[in-house]
Amino acid sequence: MTPEDQEETQPLLRPPDSAPRGRRVFLAAFAAALGPLSFGFALGYSSPAIPSLRRAASPAPRLDNNAASWFGAIVTLGAAAGGVLGGWLVDRAGRKLSLLLCTVPFVTGFAVITAAQEVWMLFGGRLLTGLACGIASLVAPVYISEIAYPEVRGLLGSCVQLMVVTGILLAYLAGWVLEWRWLAVLGCAPPTFMLLLMCYMPETPRFLLTQHKRQEAMAAAQFLWGSEQGWGEPPVGAEHQGFHLAQLRHAGIYKPFVIGISLMAFQQLSGINAVMFYAETIFEEAKFKDSSLASVIVGTIQVLFTALAALIMDRAGRRLLLAFSGVVMVFSTSAFGAYFRLTQGGPSNSSHVDLLAPISMEPTNASVGLAWLAVGSMCLFTAGGAQALRRFLARLRLLHGQCPIHFVLHP
Repeated sequence: MTPEDQEETQPLLRPPDSAPRGRRVFLAAFAAALGPLSFGFALGYSSPAIPSLRRAASPAPRLDNNAASWFGAIVTLGAAAGGVLGGWLVDRAGRKLSLLLCTVPFVTGFAVITAAQEVWMLFGGRLLTGLACGIASLVAPVYISEIAYPEVRGLLGSCVQLMVVTGILLAYLAGWVLEWRWLAVLGCAPPTFMLLLMCYMPETPRFLLTQHKRQEAMAAAQFLWGSEQGWGEPPVGAEHQGFHLAQLRHAGIYKPFVIGISLMAFQQLSGINAVMFYAETIFEEAKFKDSSLASVIVGTIQVLFTALAALIMDRAGRRLLLAFSGVVMVFSTSAFGAYFRLTQGGPSNSSHVDLLAPISMEPTNASVGLAWLAVGSMCLFTAGGAQALRRFLARLRLLHGQCPIHFVLHP
């Protein structure tokens, strides 16, 4: 590594070992993490909302099969645009302002859904929330990584993914008792709280230094870490660093780039987003009596295993967990397909199975066991749903800071 390369990889902010550690950094991280929470809620919203919209009575909008598919999927189009917009905003408007701005399409989108009288209004609201998801998925991890000091950076970074799946679970739980309009009203709450909290949080010291605002950077450092001593100036031209296509000629750039893009493509093709968007619909098609309960169980398992993956990631290794998650996902989807095959056209399928009933109450009813086969396979699928992928790609980005790997949408 040349001296120039060493200079480029040096952190802009390096607190001395003796610097006191302030607790406000956790408050700032929590405020930013409400963005991923809103992101997860928007992803999970379609799962309970679609069944509710299918049985909606006039004059409320009602979804047929085709419209229901678009209602769940259109959020990804908004997220793709939001990822591009977020990349432009984060370096020009700053991390804090970008997070504040992304609350606008979040709240506006859910407000449009709440007031919807036509199907196109539902689509418009989902598109806006998707736009906000794309911005939040990029900006929130950047903000948190730049405000965190080394001892807590890994912990706070893991909280981003945990907040996403928590948001999905929150949508499933709320959808168990709320109809689609009130569920959309609830969706306005996390971004509104983020807007209020972020107004009192500082911009990241690193961004302020790249803008040559040393005094503001020192004030932000004092607020976050309890110290304003020992911070160095950024390297000359740091604010102009970026990715250029010519850099793909270097092995240190194109190899992680190809690996990252390939992993993201295969991860998206695995169907994890489809399961999250249409979980309740999937279980209804599987003829469950309590499809909402089954969705909540799946969401809970995802939260638990996301937390577990964050704890064992550094010990088990990224590649091992990726391989293991792939095997688990293949096995679980095969089991779920077998469930559909076994129950297809059967006279006694699981349409009358209560998942809360003890299995011993119906020892001779094979459909009870098949019901748990379906729930168990989907729980395995979400548990192994590439939880290691985000951290693996993040490590590639950290090792190759200029590699343009960005994850727009996956739980």
